[in-house]
Amino acid sequence: MSAGWVGGAVRARTLVDRYPGAAGARELASCATLGEALQALADTPYAKYTRATAGLPGTQRAVSATLLWHVRVLAGWLPPGGARLLVPLVSGFEVANVAARLSAPDTPYALEPYRLGALETAWRRLAEAGNPADLRAALAASPWGDPGGDTPWALVTGMRMAAARRTAVAVPQARNWAVGRAALLTARELYVHGRSLPEPVRHDAARLLGTRAPAAPSYEEFRTSLPTPARSLLADVAEPDELWRAEARWWRRVLDDGTAMLRGGRYGPRVVVGAVAVLSVDAWRVRAALESAARGGRLGEVFDALD
Repeated sequence: MSAGWVGGAVRARTLVDRYPGAAGARELASCATLGEALQALADTPYAKYTRATAGLPGTQRAVSATLLWHVRVLAGWLPPGGARLLVPLVSGFEVANVAARLSAPDTPYALEPYRLGALETAWRRLAEAGNPADLRAALAASPWGDPGGDTPWALVTGMRMAAARRTAVAVPQARNWAVGRAALLTARELYVHGRSLPEPVRHDAARLLGTRAPAAPSYEEFRTSLPTPARSLLADVAEPDELWRAEARWWRRVLDDGTAMLRGGRYGPRVVVGAVAVLSVDAWRVRAALESAARGGRLGEVFDALD
């Protein structure tokens, strides 16, 4: 094993050890106000970005920015080419940049874009797109691929499904997570929002879920047609409006798998992927905890489902 992978694995474990974890997130969630929760964050890695924020959305965004920064730092410790393993794992930040741009087309940078540095896929080209049609063309000419339309919904949905496809191909350790994510996205679009998937999105979904599930005429048939990693997520989710439970179970699986990779791997890609998984879950859990604090310390169902 190269010195780069050894250094990356050591750094990965060190980063994970510094984060609040389940106990720290529960303490945050029990705070009576958001301000009190922010004070509690002062001794965590999130403090660098959250100390200058105000309000729940800004604070939650700062938590996400902290995660991205530390994954970028981790990428810098990997041997040449190693960072490519992390690009699909943080592609959701590029999706978020595009979604923010589309939600405020006249003020494209009302929210400062997440800075992906060497972990971007095509953000600099996407940022230069003058309108949705140009954005679709830029996506089609990049590893994202054609989303199948140039409406905001088609663009973002296409990127989200492409993120799952790219993760499954480039990060074998995360393939089951990608399959689960594709199933959740497909279920929400078809059976909650009642929208047909654009052809490229349907094609990506079929690559991950098989051809039967994306074409299923009912939610029940969709569930039974899924491959095993996704079917278990929806096993007792009888109605589409209960998909939040499958979402929480997906995060739980990512946490369990990531923790096992950290403990079971010696040095190498598994440890690094496991660390990114655990750090991602921690950020998700802290964002949920902050929302609970903003509501006066009342824990939400989704937070309890993960804990």
